[in-house]
Amino acid sequence: MAGGSALDEHRSAIADAVSALRALPADLWRAGGAALGELAGEIGGLHQACEAATVAVVREAVERGEPRRDERAMTPVQWLRAHAPTWRAGGAAQVVAVAEAFAVPGNSPVKAAVQGGSLPVRSAAVVVAEADRLRPLLAEGVEEAVVAGMVEVTEQHGPGACRQLRSAILARYGRDGVLQREQDAARRFVALSRPRVDPLGLAEYRLTLDPEGRAVLEAALGPLSAPRPTEGERDLRSGERRRGEALVSLVRRAVAAGDQVGPHAKTTLLVQVPLETLRTGVTGAAETVAGPEAGVHLAPETARRLACDAQVVPVVLDGVAEVADLGRARRLFTGGQTRRLWLRDRHCTYPGCDMPAQWTDAHHLVHWADGGATDLCNAALLCERHHTVVHQRRLTGEVVSDGEGQRVKWDVTVGSYDLRLAQLAAREPA
Repeated sequence: MAGGSALDEHRSAIADAVSALRALPADLWRAGGAALGELAGEIGGLHQACEAATVAVVREAVERGEPRRDERAMTPVQWLRAHAPTWRAGGAAQVVAVAEAFAVPGNSPVKAAVQGGSLPVRSAAVVVAEADRLRPLLAEGVEEAVVAGMVEVTEQHGPGACRQLRSAILARYGRDGVLQREQDAARRFVALSRPRVDPLGLAEYRLTLDPEGRAVLEAALGPLSAPRPTEGERDLRSGERRRGEALVSLVRRAVAAGDQVGPHAKTTLLVQVPLETLRTGVTGAAETVAGPEAGVHLAPETARRLACDAQVVPVVLDGVAEVADLGRARRLFTGGQTRRLWLRDRHCTYPGCDMPAQWTDAHHLVHWADGGATDLCNAALLCERHHTVVHQRRLTGEVVSDGEGQRVKWDVTVGSYDLRLAQLAAREPA
């Protein structure tokens, strides 16, 4: 009886609140501007409390099996819509998803935030969905800390920010190699459609890029697509027009360069990464904090590949993730060395590829991160595709001499590079 009496009191209080809210509009003319703002905040808090209470009710109903016994419903979502018609307009599935997620131990931070009124149900549903996608990829024992971090970001910046956390979470808390595999898989979806031309001759393309490609393109478009006033007059071009014209300008510059070696490194990386991560490439990730990939979390092997033909500024971190050393920029291959590689290799050296030299990268046969020298005897030209393949499959090559001069010979056995490193280590004096 005591439990029923308490429930009756709650229902009476809810009825009084509903009556007060319905009567409110008639008296709003009495409120000043400050009071209106306060009312909006208080009603928002009440709305959030109502959502949290609805989640609690649905959770109780699901645990008792009520939806299965109700002739008007077959699922919890249908049960909620049948008893609370206001949810028929949308949101019922999110309420049920959050209610069911409360039973998952790792989601306790979500439950606490919803019940405490700091996380709206719609935002909580996004956290729950993202957590479900990430859970199989996380290292042991980190799930609750990850979910708590997602809740905090969502409370401060909204659900959109939560959806952008995946790479950062996998870089820090993912199982070994997960981020690398995701970034490698993303490259398979890079695509540029053929143009769809309308009667006026306007062409529409569809471009899909992986995170690395997007960052490179945005870094290149940024300076070229900035507004450019003319004689004090504003640049009235739209942002999309400026970006389109900047892209055409980039292509014209690339074509005009022809067979010339550029005066600058193809990539400038300011890499924030523990040195051991860059050397071993086993776990963790590099975060580029400047340059074309600014703010992007790159898996170790991706960073190692970019470091082959780049100006690299290593930001070495100590054990507490504070900057211990800001190294000097290093230009790995000079223009003169690159021209000599063009003359020696003439095209991509990967077996069966004839991509012209001017569209290739200079690759360290023994990687720079592993102590490889920036010498022609430790260099080979690779097109972008085969450069990625060589790093992904851990392939090794060597410069050999025959009757026609020097050439690069590749061992395409997966893991052959690691075998070579072991052989080199065995030759070093103790």
